[in-house]
Amino acid sequence: MSKCSADETPVCCCMDVGTIMDNTDCTASYSRVFANRADAEETLAALTEKARGVESEPCQITSNFTDVTEGVKLDIDFQFACEAETLIFQLGLR
Repeated sequence: MSKCSADETPVCCCMDVGTIMDNTDCTASYSRVFANRADAEETLAALTEKARGVESEPCQITSNFTDVTEGVKLDIDFQFACEAETLIFQLGLR
């Protein structure tokens, strides 16, 4: 067995899920520059819909549009009720 504090099972080298997901990271962030605000708003709407499909309790969504030389920068933070929802949301974007 390794010398870590995780609860490992020697037979299959498995760890307790609580060791990895301890509900301390419930925020998913997204940032991208778009050519125009309409494209940024369309992406915000699509990502909001995806977050709503994952949430067990209302996800807090904070967005910010910033005009930049290249167009419009969109920054979004999705604050989920638990880390599992955050992970499901992030994996769904890949």
